[in-house]
Amino acid sequence: MKIEMKDYCKTLRGAEVLKHINMTFTSGNVYGLKGQNGCGKTMMMRAICGLILPTSGEVLIDGKVLGKDMSFPESVGVLIENPAFINAYTGFKNLRFLADIQKKITDEEIREAITEVGLDPDDKRSYRKYSLGMKERLGIAAAIMGTPELIILDEPLNGIDESGVEMIKKLIADLKEKSKLVIMSCHDAEDLYSLCNVVVNVSAGKIISTEGEAK
Repeated sequence: MKIEMKDYCKTLRGAEVLKHINMTFTSGNVYGLKGQNGCGKTMMMRAICGLILPTSGEVLIDGKVLGKDMSFPESVGVLIENPAFINAYTGFKNLRFLADIQKKITDEEIREAITEVGLDPDDKRSYRKYSLGMKERLGIAAAIMGTPELIILDEPLNGIDESGVEMIKKLIADLKEKSKLVIMSCHDAEDLYSLCNVVVNVSAGKIISTEGEAK
């Protein structure tokens, strides 16, 4: 998969939140977005997902214009900001509910994703009884279930204990080995540099530099 942001600009309520973004993302790489809160990292992720449309410029996915040739990437898993699920449902039932939208993901794939993030697919507790770390893990499971080609993770290590952090790091490394395209943010610079082979420095809605090298 190849994603190209070409001279992408976005204005919201009179404020320019993304300014002339030019960046290419390709499969087999983990890209880390680095910058202070409010710098535009989450907006870039939303733009790549098709959750916002440009004021000017464009996003191309394998040559197709997002928002014109397609509404959303054809194969994408997303965790942006805080995960939100139905409080009364179990973790499995919540993911089954999401999977039913496209009817492409099997129960076995859902169970596998839940297990990969260190949760129990047979846990009968409702989502409202989950800890913050468990909620974050379920959000990651939702993003990786069905092995999408593009995985977008906004602060995936937030609220997760030390053992869970190591598990999620391994999961991200495995996604890279499987030639998936991962775009993530992380407030911990050490974690970001250890996980990502390309780090994109973002400030005030602009890409100011990139570090590392894509395959």
